[in-house]
Amino acid sequence: MKFLLDLFPIALFFGAYKLVDIYTATAVLMAATVVQSAVMYAMERKLATMQKITLVLVLGFGALTLGLHDERFIKWKPTLLYAGLAIALCVGHFLLKKNFLKLLLGSQLTLPHTVWHRLNLSWMLYCVFMASLNGYVATYFSTEAWVNFKLWGYAFPLVFILAQGVYIAKHLPKEEEPV
Repeated sequence: MKFLLDLFPIALFFGAYKLVDIYTATAVLMAATVVQSAVMYAMERKLATMQKITLVLVLGFGALTLGLHDERFIKWKPTLLYAGLAIALCVGHFLLKKNFLKLLLGSQLTLPHTVWHRLNLSWMLYCVFMASLNGYVATYFSTEAWVNFKLWGYAFPLVFILAQGVYIAKHLPKEEEPV
C-alpha cells in the first residue's frame, strides 16, 4: 500500500505531462503530494520526516515553477532533496559522530554497529549518486527526457532498497525456534 501511495504523485505527474505540459504536471504533482500526505496522515496519525520534507520541497519548487513559469525549479527539486539527505548523513556521521539511520530505524532493527556504519555510508553514496544523476539529466537533457528519467528512474531506489534488504537480512538476529 505504501509503495503504491509513493508512486501515486509521480504517476499522475507523468500522465499530466504527457497529456498537457510541464506546468500542468507540476500543479498535479503539488495536489497529488498534498493528497498523498493527507492519506498518510489519516493512516498513521503523523507524517514521517521525509514526507514533510518532500511536501515542502514539492510545494515550494512547484510554486516557483508555476509562479516564474520556469521548469528548472521542479527539475532541480530531486537534486536538492538527495543532496540535502547526503549532507545530513555526512554531518551526522563525520561531525556529530551520530548515525542518523540508526537513530531513525534502530528501534525497528537490531543490527551490529558495523552494519549500521556500512548502511549509513551506502546511503550517503546513494544520495550523492542520485543528486548528481538528476542534476546531470536536468541540466543536459530535454524536459521530455527528464520526465521519462523521473518515471523510469524509480528503478534506482527500488534496486537500492532491495539490495539493502538483502544485506540487512543476513545480519538480523536469528529467531529462536519454539521448543
